[in-house]
Amino acid sequence: MGRRYFGTDGIRGRVGEFPITPEFVLKLGWAAGRVLARHQQAAKSSKPRILIGKDTRISGYMFESALEAGLSAAGVDIYLLGPMPTPAIAYLTRTFHAAAGIVISASHNPFADNGIKFFNADGSKLPDAWEDEIEAELEQPMQTVAPEALGKAVRVNDAAGRYIEYCKSTLPYGTSLAGLHLVVDCAHGATYHIAPAVLKELGAQVTVMAAQPDGFNINAQVGSTHPQALQARVQAESADLGIAFDGDGDRVVMVDAQGRLLDGDDLLYILATYMQQENNLQGGVVGTLMSNLGLELALQAQGIDFIRAPVGDRYVMAELVAQQWRLGGESSGHLVCRHVQTTGDGIVAALQVLAALLAAQTQDISQLLQPMRKLPQVLINVKAHAQILQDAQVQAQVAQVEAELGHQGRVLLRASGTEPVIRVMVEGQKAQQVQALAEQIAETLTHQSQRS
Repeated sequence: MGRRYFGTDGIRGRVGEFPITPEFVLKLGWAAGRVLARHQQAAKSSKPRILIGKDTRISGYMFESALEAGLSAAGVDIYLLGPMPTPAIAYLTRTFHAAAGIVISASHNPFADNGIKFFNADGSKLPDAWEDEIEAELEQPMQTVAPEALGKAVRVNDAAGRYIEYCKSTLPYGTSLAGLHLVVDCAHGATYHIAPAVLKELGAQVTVMAAQPDGFNINAQVGSTHPQALQARVQAESADLGIAFDGDGDRVVMVDAQGRLLDGDDLLYILATYMQQENNLQGGVVGTLMSNLGLELALQAQGIDFIRAPVGDRYVMAELVAQQWRLGGESSGHLVCRHVQTTGDGIVAALQVLAALLAAQTQDISQLLQPMRKLPQVLINVKAHAQILQDAQVQAQVAQVEAELGHQGRVLLRASGTEPVIRVMVEGQKAQQVQALAEQIAETLTHQSQRS
């Protein structure tokens, strides 16, 4: 049977529309509490504790309260972290020896969306089997534990300080960013009070933008999904580098001094070659089906193995664990540095890139990318449901484009796991051809979707 609620990254949707409603999230807290408590009590006798963190969306207050009530009804103690980056919740779940961490966030989506995702006690995404158990529990009638067994709620006032110190500790002792002028775009999201502090405390000159969250402006024409404002600001400030996070802080992209965007593929290449030089790579690199072919070829030229996982940071992580490798990520900026963190972490990944810059004794990050030539790649999002991928006309159009590209390019169509869109990716040697072919497929998708 297919899943009813969980997608590739938890449960996500528009606020007020099922299942992103307070009623459902209340029961989700209860169901998750019961399942996670069972798994902890198999190993420990103490009452389980679960951490809750959120990004800066206005709906986060509502869902935080709903989760708190549901978890208490299941007999679980709750630790409230407030606005914190997603990877911070993964880290704090480990340090608090909690049964799980829950994140209230819709990541890079607009403020009107929200979602719930989970980390296990190790700070990793929940196993599929556990999510299946939660779905099964959701079908049962909600029953509150005895009054004496209800969970208590505690607010953690020093969560931000704990995570700031952790981020700094991922660099060698004594590392200084003095002499670097950085522009930091916090997307009006969960990194707004963390990232600037980390970088300033490490000695960088920091110009901060998009760090005034009001509940509604998260990701609004800023952040890793809208880097144009950062590109302009870096040039206006004559800064050395720009760093942009998404709303929940698990993605990062960068901008060089000339205003050129460096996506996750660029940053992966920098990290891989740096870690190889430091004898710290210990294996190859995991990308995804969306990773640029130029990244794969450039890594191969350096003698670094590269394999592709399905799109989604959980699949990158699963492949890293299977291979026992340390580095992987997505073009979108989800970068996993397993030697220092258990999940994608925008701040930690940015610090690792800055360490590579320091090791190269340059302030020009573009120098680290000279050996890599990315192929022209076009990505178009088309509003349509996954079933359209089975349409005969769509399949025929894809086959025609693949024939035209031959062995000099790739076509990938996939349904998003977080929103009702089809992502069309075309990659090849010639930019104009790639753009035209991607638009042809997108037009066919739109036309067939409107007909169905």
